[in-house]
Amino acid sequence: MIKSLLIANRGEIACRIIRTARACGVRTVAVYSDADAKALHVRQADDAVHIGPSPARESYLVGEKIIAAAKATSAEAIHPGYGFLSENADFAQSVIDAGLIWVGPRPASIRAMGLKDAAKERMIAAGVPVTPGYLGADQNPETLADEAAKVGYPVLIKAVAGGGGKGMRRVESGADFADALASCKREAASSFGDDRVLIEKYILSPRHIEVQVFGDTHGNVVHLFERDCSLQRRHQKVIEEAPAPGMSEETREELCAAAVRAAKAVDYVGAGTIEFIADASEGLRADRIWFMEMNTRLQVEHPVTEEITGVDLVEWQLRVASGEPLPKRQDELSINGWAIEARLYAEDPAKGFLPSVGRLDHFYISGSNRRDGISRTDTGVERGADISPYYDPMIAKLIVKRDDRGQAIHDLAAKLGYSHCWPVKWNAGFLRNLVSHPEFAAGEIDTSFIERNLEDVLPSTNPPSDVLEAAGLMASHHALGMYPESSTDIDQEVKKAVGPSGFRLNAAPRPATILVEFEGAVLEAPLSDKSIWDLPKAKTVDGGILAYDYAGWSGFFRLYRPGGTGQAAAADGAILSPMPGRVTAVDVAAGDSVTKGQRLVTLEAMKMEHSLTAPFDGTVEELGASPGAQVSEGTVLVKVARGETAP
Repeated sequence: MIKSLLIANRGEIACRIIRTARACGVRTVAVYSDADAKALHVRQADDAVHIGPSPARESYLVGEKIIAAAKATSAEAIHPGYGFLSENADFAQSVIDAGLIWVGPRPASIRAMGLKDAAKERMIAAGVPVTPGYLGADQNPETLADEAAKVGYPVLIKAVAGGGGKGMRRVESGADFADALASCKREAASSFGDDRVLIEKYILSPRHIEVQVFGDTHGNVVHLFERDCSLQRRHQKVIEEAPAPGMSEETREELCAAAVRAAKAVDYVGAGTIEFIADASEGLRADRIWFMEMNTRLQVEHPVTEEITGVDLVEWQLRVASGEPLPKRQDELSINGWAIEARLYAEDPAKGFLPSVGRLDHFYISGSNRRDGISRTDTGVERGADISPYYDPMIAKLIVKRDDRGQAIHDLAAKLGYSHCWPVKWNAGFLRNLVSHPEFAAGEIDTSFIERNLEDVLPSTNPPSDVLEAAGLMASHHALGMYPESSTDIDQEVKKAVGPSGFRLNAAPRPATILVEFEGAVLEAPLSDKSIWDLPKAKTVDGGILAYDYAGWSGFFRLYRPGGTGQAAAADGAILSPMPGRVTAVDVAAGDSVTKGQRLVTLEAMKMEHSLTAPFDGTVEELGASPGAQVSEGTVLVKVARGETAP
């Protein structure tokens, strides 16, 4: 077994690898950027090396710095985690050339699966079914249009070197093909330096099914069954489960056998995932499931496979990299129970899922401190941590495993509801609503599920009535002298009256209410004689009240202070930076006429671009942004004066 391991990653996956390495007696070395100097993975590792500034391109993506850190700390091996350099064949080769052990597949295998067209040709040769389409070398627009017509509309144009949803366009008819092709090629050239594309049949009821495979250096390859990752938003997975709902044993056997053939076709070593797309319009059938691509690394969603098989995939990675054979044969692997994973992102669903940054003053995931065999939390943060704008916004994964899917859904929804995070926004309420949707419970899912049901699953931006009531009861503690400094802030005469809760406010002849501030608004919180135990949880924090619902909703309230200096709303027409980030584009100039919804500025933060648009028709009065500038949250980027645009 490897004795010392450098983890070329950060956050949740770095902590996950450290946990298994420690259990195996392996010394661990972390690397960190300026932003991660106090991060959890740095403190958990046995040693840590600073590798540069906060932007990933100056730290986590610089292979030379990572190899130098490994040598400086006498690490024997490098584990790349996922993302960053994990599927970079040149980096993998550099690690090997430096005399270190690469905990991953052979560089040749990474290259073989790195280009979608070449990978599909290899799969066809191996007898693995692929999506109907065109993989030819002729990139003439007329040829591509002819091939699209042969495949039959709708079709999908995909960049050969693409990934993450970039360089991809759905085309409904031949009349739209030329424009879509040109747009796709531009994006592919910009993102990957390669504008070649392939054509695929667009699947109308697509399910994303993937199979976990594992190979060793002794020629053994096994599968660890399938996962369903169909619940996606903007091509990014948010809920994953294993096994896949509606999968028959016959279909599972054929699908998993095809995945093993795919892995063997590239002489695969280590953990990998074969991704398939299924046409689920007639259920999951082996003759309607096709190869899409292979991820030559450990996947974010690997915990659901671990939970149903009882296998530690990171331990297997370390053993295989050490030259050991696979710990189990295929006939020793089986499915036990059902597991579902929810990805918790620091983002605000109410604002188009805009990433949220700041300090985690309050952070709690239900069940994260228990070893009950039901739930598991993988995270790279804790209370007091800072969420920076430099990296992916995923801060934790909540995994629930039960005997059947219905139990797993019920427990996951409950645990999401009992969790809370503040002042950083997160998507727990959205995820709870998602898994509680009746169509999800029935297994009626596809990759368009979230888009189709978005209005139903978005949590309310306003406090639910019982949450507001809980906040009101806590606020009454302030008003009734428990916190005397607040007693003068109530602009009505109040008196104490004992009820089941021990206290309440009366303001006869009106119903009892108390004024509270919530996100710049003043609300009347009703006060009843309910017991506080009959309402959602609420607690006093930082001079205010943090109230949270069992449905995943949470909010911070302050006792209303007439004439106080609460957070003011942005001036009319002022476009503020919603978070720290880098301005990547400015599309207007001072004096320009703009229309409502027109893009003004593009901001890059947390690995994503965010367009800021005009709130109404008018004229650009001030411009405070320039391309390349780093801006802080609240910076005025553009100010638009209301009025009709110039002709």
